[in-house]
Amino acid sequence: MNISTHTSPAATPAALAAAPSATDFSLAVARDERRTLARAWLWLALASLIVSGILSVLLVLSRTPYLQKLFPVADFFHVALVVHVDLSVLVWFLAFAGLLWSINGGRGRLALAWSGWAGAALGAAIMSLAPFFGRGGAIMSNYVPVLEDPMFMSGLIVFGIGIALLTLRSLLSAPKVGTRPDGQAALSFGLNTAAVSTAVALFALVWSLLKVPSALEAKAYYELLFWGSGHVIQFTYTLMMLVAWLWLASACGARVPLTPRVALLLFAIGLASVFAVPPIYLAYDVASVEHRNLLTWLMRFGGGLPILPLGLAVIVGLAGYRSRALTPQQKPLHAALVSSLALFAAGGLIGFLIHGSNVKIPAHYHGCIVGVTLALMGLTYHLLPRLGYRQPSSRMAALQPYVYGFGQLLHIVGLVWSGGYGVQRKVAGSEQVLRSTQEIAGMGLMGLGGLIAVIGGIIFLVIVLKAMTSKVHGEGE
Repeated sequence: MNISTHTSPAATPAALAAAPSATDFSLAVARDERRTLARAWLWLALASLIVSGILSVLLVLSRTPYLQKLFPVADFFHVALVVHVDLSVLVWFLAFAGLLWSINGGRGRLALAWSGWAGAALGAAIMSLAPFFGRGGAIMSNYVPVLEDPMFMSGLIVFGIGIALLTLRSLLSAPKVGTRPDGQAALSFGLNTAAVSTAVALFALVWSLLKVPSALEAKAYYELLFWGSGHVIQFTYTLMMLVAWLWLASACGARVPLTPRVALLLFAIGLASVFAVPPIYLAYDVASVEHRNLLTWLMRFGGGLPILPLGLAVIVGLAGYRSRALTPQQKPLHAALVSSLALFAAGGLIGFLIHGSNVKIPAHYHGCIVGVTLALMGLTYHLLPRLGYRQPSSRMAALQPYVYGFGQLLHIVGLVWSGGYGVQRKVAGSEQVLRSTQEIAGMGLMGLGGLIAVIGGIIFLVIVLKAMTSKVHGEGE
């Protein structure tokens, strides 16, 4: 990756005049096979969202009287839900990581890079087909729900091998930061730390696979199998989001009061907790209470250390200029960044309200995950012309993050409201036992927010796919 210190082309003249020494936190996109590789990962990321969206529609149809008999699996709702979750979180985030690591990495080992993409794409395709051709039951384990079905498990394994190859190549081709880093080097280091945390997550998965007793009941087995790696991979998602925040802020012309060295330090702090994972595995059995509690504590406290100072720096940078000075190309980026900050903050605050096992837990999780998703959506808008695609429609793209973010905010507020009355998680329909008007109203608000969020997600896919399939008169930057 060629590192330069050019001024971001998205920065406004007014912003540059007010902040001539502002750090440019961005990465250049090389016009060689690395860009082709990044485009392939973007297509895989979008395909995972498209199939996940189709499955969400089938989820509704599979619970509709008379229509539910048309589906090949008796409990199609839970079967489709497993694949929907895996595609919309696991595949979407890791495919986008592949895009970013392709941009960030060096020019070597491209055969290894394409092997990783092929494995991830094939695995995701097999998992997507499993609800229609497989025969396994759904196991709603945390982080990675699974189907007890050879077809699905084969797809999951192939996908995992692809991600392992991607991670290996990303580590081997990671660019050096140097002794005098600039903003681009800081982002590059942030992506390097995300690759390291992914490698540690894979280590945790393999260790658990070797140590979890195979005689356990299926739900307990998969819960323990993915507990360690599921906690660690959250560090990867968080580090990607922090990179996106700084990149989007610079692209909007904001002057973030953060030097590259301080940004490097914050990324290093975000990664530091990950190195406690191997000692935890060495000290405690994977089935022990201590093992589970330490990993939970590590994710809850260690992963949050860099978020507050970096997030505050970005907010201060955004507050330092007038949003009406934004160009049409910057408005979607600003909308996505503001929405991401708001949703992630809401999810973090809800985490302090959790007591017991109720729907406050998915409210916390959804807020944080949607915060990451919104940041990556904004980065997608910014990268499209740099990957050789058309600039997305600015008016609709500027509205989409607010629609999606507002819907998700209503969704999690409804969950928190209902959770305050003890509504349990991982149940649906009559199993929820909604007794009071307040419980019904809370879950109704959740449903309304979810519907609005789905509309926002569809708008995103339409905008991006239109930009990627339209003819481009000239290559993007």
